[in-house]
Amino acid sequence: MKKHLLAVVAASGLTAPLVQADTILGVYAGVEAWQAESTGSISDSGPLETFDFEDETLTSFYVALEHPIPLVPNIKIKHNEIKIFGTSTGNFSFGDSSFQIGTVTKTTADLTHNDFILYYEIFDNSLLSIDLGFNVKQFDGSVAMEGTVGGVPEQDENVNFSGYVPLGYAAAEVGLPMTGLSVFFEGSLLAIDDSKIQDFQVGVAWEVVDNMAVDIAVKFGYRSLLMELNDIDDITTDLEVKGPFLGVQVHF
Repeated sequence: MKKHLLAVVAASGLTAPLVQADTILGVYAGVEAWQAESTGSISDSGPLETFDFEDETLTSFYVALEHPIPLVPNIKIKHNEIKIFGTSTGNFSFGDSSFQIGTVTKTTADLTHNDFILYYEIFDNSLLSIDLGFNVKQFDGSVAMEGTVGGVPEQDENVNFSGYVPLGYAAAEVGLPMTGLSVFFEGSLLAIDDSKIQDFQVGVAWEVVDNMAVDIAVKFGYRSLLMELNDIDDITTDLEVKGPFLGVQVHF
């Protein structure tokens, strides 16, 4: 939600009555820590193999730029650090290797990716904000497998993959008057043929600093990322990563 950046105007040497800062430019920056539980399966064009994944603390960083230019969308870029670790004792193939029953196979799935979001503010005031647009997820990751028998490494494989996935995007925030609190939703969704990505988070934001120069809000809530990728650079996944998150957002 927008605020008055009078410090920007003051720096320009102008006096009241003056424009709101977001009429010129608004910048949001934030960081989030996500206590994530992962479940699901991975393959590289063969049958999916289910892994027992460990819980991980994942992070994401973002910056958004809002402006008053008509018909030109606002932009948000978010970097998601997602690396999960799991084990399997099943019989499956990956890359050029076959992992037999009795082999303990450890996997490291690096699903780190960037979100490039273009959106329009459909509605925006101190009580309600609604954004609509689209998101492109850029994946540049890898999946590694290491098989051990009796604790002795037997074979290992590493497959890199990259690709772009377009999604619809929506966000909403509702302010609670006189409290400094608001509730929010943000989500991206794609469902085409056998592929599906669903990335959403809901939560509460508490504005702890609100002055002429900057707003600072603490955010906490729940995030779920479902990745049913069908042959993205030979990698196929049926994974869900979900759990609570805590973040801080600064608005200049």
